[in-house]
Amino acid sequence: MKKNWWKALALILVTYTLLAGLLMDAPRLNILNETIRNLHFHVTMWFGMVILLTASMVYAIKYLRSGQITLDDKSVELAKAGVLMGALGIITGAVWANYTWGEPWSGDSKQNAAAICLLIYFAYLVLRNSMKDEQQRARVSGVYNIFAYAAMIPLLFILPRLDPNSLHPGNGGNPGFNSYDLDSKLRVVFYPAVIGWTLMGAWLANLRVRTRQIERALED
Repeated sequence: MKKNWWKALALILVTYTLLAGLLMDAPRLNILNETIRNLHFHVTMWFGMVILLTASMVYAIKYLRSGQITLDDKSVELAKAGVLMGALGIITGAVWANYTWGEPWSGDSKQNAAAICLLIYFAYLVLRNSMKDEQQRARVSGVYNIFAYAAMIPLLFILPRLDPNSLHPGNGGNPGFNSYDLDSKLRVVFYPAVIGWTLMGAWLANLRVRTRQIERALED
C-alpha cells in the first residue's frame, strides 16, 4: 500500500479538479466568463503532456545507454500517456476556442504547432509498430523520441511567441495567464490539477508497462 500512495493521490486530485473546477467560484473576465474553468482541464492536461513526454525522453536515453528493454517499455508507455493528454488538451482547447474565438480551429499558430507535435508523436508510434525486431524497434524509436522531444520545445514554447497575430495568452503580445487570469481562486485548483493529470497519466503508463512485462514473461 505504501508504494501506491501516488495512485491514491492521483484519484483524489483528479476528483478534486473535476468538482472544484466546475463548481467553485471563478473570476468574471471579459470574453472568457465561465469558460475560464476550462483552464483546469485544457492547460493542465498540456502541462501533464509535457511532463510525461519529458520522462519518456529520459527513459529513451537511459535505454540507449543500457540496452535494458524494460526502460524502453517505460519510454513508450509514457509517450502514449503523453499523447493521450495532448489529444485531450487539443479537444478541450477546441471547445474553449469555439466559445471565446468563435470557432474551434482558427489556425492560431499555437493550435497548429500543437497539432504538429501530436502528429510527430503519432509517427513515433507508427514507426514502432512497423518494426518486428524488439531491440531494433527500441533503438530506432528511442533515437526518434529524442528528436521528437527536441522538436516539441520550440514548436510549443518558442515559435508561437514570435507570431504577432496569435490569440493565445502569452503569445503575440497577449498577457499570460499568470498576469491577469490566474488569481487565487484559480490557483487552488490549477496546480493540484497539473499534478493530478500528470499522476493519472503516469498511472496509465505504469499499468501498460506491467502488462507488457507480463506478456513478455508468458512468451518466454
